[in-house]
Amino acid sequence: MVMLDNSYSTIKITTTAEATAEVIDQAKQTAQAWGLCYQTGLDSGLALIQQANQLELRQLDEPKVGAVFVDFASDALTFRRLHGGGKKEAIAKAVGIKGQAAIRILDATAGLGRDAFVLASLGCTVDMIERSPAVAALLADGLHRATQDESLSNWLPLRMHLHHGVAYELLADWQTRSPEKVPDVVYLDPMFPHRKKSAAVKKEMRLFQLLLGPDEDADRLLKPALLLAKKRVVVKRPSGAPYLADKKPNIEMKGKANRFDIYLTELPRG
Repeated sequence: MVMLDNSYSTIKITTTAEATAEVIDQAKQTAQAWGLCYQTGLDSGLALIQQANQLELRQLDEPKVGAVFVDFASDALTFRRLHGGGKKEAIAKAVGIKGQAAIRILDATAGLGRDAFVLASLGCTVDMIERSPAVAALLADGLHRATQDESLSNWLPLRMHLHHGVAYELLADWQTRSPEKVPDVVYLDPMFPHRKKSAAVKKEMRLFQLLLGPDEDADRLLKPALLLAKKRVVVKRPSGAPYLADKKPNIEMKGKANRFDIYLTELPRG
């Protein structure tokens, strides 16, 4: 794959000192696939670490921060899938899941794919766009490992599809490139400064801020999303955050920490 932006070129892939030849080869293949650089002997800064069982993002000179990786078979996601609110979950209501009808969703800010996973577990087909090669590599690694998990392999690969590119460009060109995949819903969750004190959230968001920097073009997502979505655009925002592109939604679903701004695109009948 070709790198999309030089600002992402500083992230490197490395391995631990005890890595086997097989793991080193895997790291080099991952680097080549995502247009990144493989380098040994790294001991500081942000880097992707190829382990035998997964790809991780770490701050090498702060080992206490821990690793960020994608695991769709984690205890937390498994519990949410099996015992969560199902179609009564806020995100399910926001995107308009009703009855047994399956809908197609385009998640234009995929990140680590957790929201996409929840929607896919409810029967939706989810196309995911991720701009950062490093984050896309993490997500691709998680998707691959999910194909080897007996509780996920029979449905997840059919419902979750990763696309690497700049979201507002792909949104604008989506109908031409993939007319058979025009989404019912475009889902947007652009990165916003996090104020939660949860250790897990702090770790993840801190590393993402270091990796990606500020999300300065989030407002550019809304217009092409509105032109593409058949039924609605759903924007996830922290409570108190401004509307995306300063555009008031048709519906606001407010929660304790977040809200969903819903923009209806389906023409009214009659």
